[in-house]
Amino acid sequence: MITVKNLTKVYRIPVRSKNFFKDIFFRQYKKNTALDDVSFEIGENELVGFIGPNGAGKTTTLKILAGILYPTSGAVKVLNNNPFDKKPEFLKQIAFVMGQRNQLIWELAAIDSFQLNKEIYGVNEFDFKKTVEELSTLLNCKNLLDRPVKTLSLGERMKMELINSLLHRPKLIFFDEPTIGLDIFSQEAIREFIKKFQQQYGSSIILTSHYLEDVKRLAKRLIVINKGKILYDGTLKKITDKYSKVKFISVVLERKIEENLIGQIGQPLTNQFPKIVWKIQKDQLPEKITLINKLIPYSDLNVEEERIEEIIKTLFNKKVPV
Repeated sequence: MITVKNLTKVYRIPVRSKNFFKDIFFRQYKKNTALDDVSFEIGENELVGFIGPNGAGKTTTLKILAGILYPTSGAVKVLNNNPFDKKPEFLKQIAFVMGQRNQLIWELAAIDSFQLNKEIYGVNEFDFKKTVEELSTLLNCKNLLDRPVKTLSLGERMKMELINSLLHRPKLIFFDEPTIGLDIFSQEAIREFIKKFQQQYGSSIILTSHYLEDVKRLAKRLIVINKGKILYDGTLKKITDKYSKVKFISVVLERKIEENLIGQIGQPLTNQFPKIVWKIQKDQLPEKITLINKLIPYSDLNVEEERIEEIIKTLFNKKVPV
């Protein structure tokens, strides 16, 4: 579906001086490398989390893959097309969904904007009605189709934006921060929709998000980018196993116990009856579990991985790709 080899994007940024006329006639520029020798491949029916801090190169990469930006150097192949040719048959197979970017006509009902996109993408009437029915069912929003867009909440508008962008059932979807600014209930609804849409239509998806819960819930594969370089490309499990050195043990006590018993396990991260949480090194896990079973009267015990956010921070602090 996607092949990227040695992709580089360098922006020329004007440098302003105190001399206005010099800036007009002899303007100087500095270079900003947004992407630096990036390579990866994405296959059919993959859902890949593409994450990094602000300015890491995520959106620049997506825009190049969609044919919006030209790279400085490197090779890009998307759906067996050169995306920069912008051939109609290519554009009809992709979708670019950006959170909080309004493509709907503000004064009209959402269904009217859908009709416009139907004509733009050449969707026949039967497929149009069928797709609107299926997507509005997945999003549980049939009651919103005839309401003016300006009367909808942010979460409701995002649901309409998704239907509008995916009416043509694209083979490849770029989701750029689809849950940004939404409340937790709307975030969950969008995540569920993305998961079910891919299952139903078999699209390949690249998802960028600052909410790592989006990536954790949806993507099995993760690409981490920082300062234009790929730091990691692999599974979530592999990154957790390799870069997470700690575990969190939590117990729910049956009754209050002496502090010295708790201290024998280690200094607790939290200790608020009836729950205690310890942060321990992975290699100490069997020893600590045995000690807890011996000393601590508990009704429930859980072992959890380190948060994915903390693991990603470890990668960002590294100097070279891994």
